[in-house]
Amino acid sequence: MLELIFNSFITLLVVVDPLGLAPVFAALTRGAPEGYRRQAAVRGTLLGAVILFAFAFIGDGLLAALGIGMPAFRIAGGILLFLTALDMVFGHPLGHPSQSQDQEGQVIKSDISVFPLAIPLIAGPGAITTVLLYTGGRSPAETVAFLGVLTLVLALVLGSLLLAPRVMRLFGETGSDVISRILGVLLAALAVQFVLDGLQAVLHP
Repeated sequence: MLELIFNSFITLLVVVDPLGLAPVFAALTRGAPEGYRRQAAVRGTLLGAVILFAFAFIGDGLLAALGIGMPAFRIAGGILLFLTALDMVFGHPLGHPSQSQDQEGQVIKSDISVFPLAIPLIAGPGAITTVLLYTGGRSPAETVAFLGVLTLVLALVLGSLLLAPRVMRLFGETGSDVISRILGVLLAALAVQFVLDGLQAVLHP
């Protein structure tokens, strides 16, 4: 149980990347009033939580309806997380907020709480895959433990968004890049372990 809690915490921490969301959120809300930033952070985190918790509860049924076994999903999920880890290690952004310009060249920013904050920055493919991997075929106690870890990580996300200006002053862009790459290496190792677990379940049922 402790191993599940630790591994799931590290995986979610790396995939969702609360610290890495801070500079993105700061850029998306640059020049916005404090009230708007707070409201966008809370709404985006809540929407992301709803999506991830929904997949936690319907994940098994969804896989069963599609005829997908957990070993196959573990292999596919591990590959997807490995690709995410490569993006982090080599510094390729996982998502870009869309902006448009009016005729005077001024940047127009729409409500960011749904896109890109909730989807795909918080509840992206990697996070959804992680939720399905850690809830599929688990005992009720293990599922409850994972949901507790998920709640903790989402709380860290909310705190990081609310403190985004301070986080940026503390770590700076260089510090955030270094931390992101270190976490990317850890995620790559965990992704390989998912693939190995899936292969072992296939070869030794």
